[in-house]
Amino acid sequence: MYSRAEGIDYLAEYARKYSTVEVDQWFWTLKPSPSDVERYRAAVPEDFRFTVKAPNALTLALTPGKKGAEPVPNPRFLSIAVLGEFLAALEPLRPQVGMVMFQFGYLNRKMMASPAVFLEKLDRFLSEAPAGWPYAVEIRNANWLGLPFFELLRVRHASTVLVQGYWMPPVAEVYDLAAELLEGPVVVRLHGPDRAGMEEKTGGTWDRIVEPRDAELGSVAAMVRRMLKGGHDVFLNVNNHYEGSAPLTIDRISALGLADGEAVDEG
Repeated sequence: MYSRAEGIDYLAEYARKYSTVEVDQWFWTLKPSPSDVERYRAAVPEDFRFTVKAPNALTLALTPGKKGAEPVPNPRFLSIAVLGEFLAALEPLRPQVGMVMFQFGYLNRKMMASPAVFLEKLDRFLSEAPAGWPYAVEIRNANWLGLPFFELLRVRHASTVLVQGYWMPPVAEVYDLAAELLEGPVVVRLHGPDRAGMEEKTGGTWDRIVEPRDAELGSVAAMVRRMLKGGHDVFLNVNNHYEGSAPLTIDRISALGLADGEAVDEG
């Protein structure tokens, strides 16, 4: 988030207005470089918080086979060793990490035999994960969003990530299902259903609302108020693909009475 050509630290500029951001770039690597971690730490004030996506090496059940062969089991799937190396690299940023998120894609039967098998693996992983870090889990199979999943997170003191988009049910409906089982902070990610379509509509210029979601935003705002009233801290992360411009969506959310905890899904 730093432009050498322009001499602008975009993260520092961002942190002048917002109090949190989601870090996506380390999702695609096993661990961040020390220079990146230090640059992120130096760019923001002490009370700023990052919600960091852990590497997808931890959450991909299968990896591509050689030379077009069928995908094969991922040997790093839910590996405590891989997680430990990632967290060790992240250590200088630890005081400002609001959440370490494990994002699982759509796990079908080719990837995972059943929800019960997944929950067994996740339970073991969370029970062995290094203590002292705030963890959260996102799954993208609506059929697996049952009470056993939320009960497991409660027992393991892990937080829930609710994602709006990716063919998932509305986050307010999921919250209604799980509200009594949720503990600690909650991450809400507003993504929208059609990433490619939104990119075509905006032309890659993210400075205007091209697909307003007024009713949906009202529902999300009401849900967040309920969460706050229930004692949860909330990270509300907004992606440009949600309405066409994350900063403008944040302004619209603020107009509904939610001024703190929003984040643009960039980093």
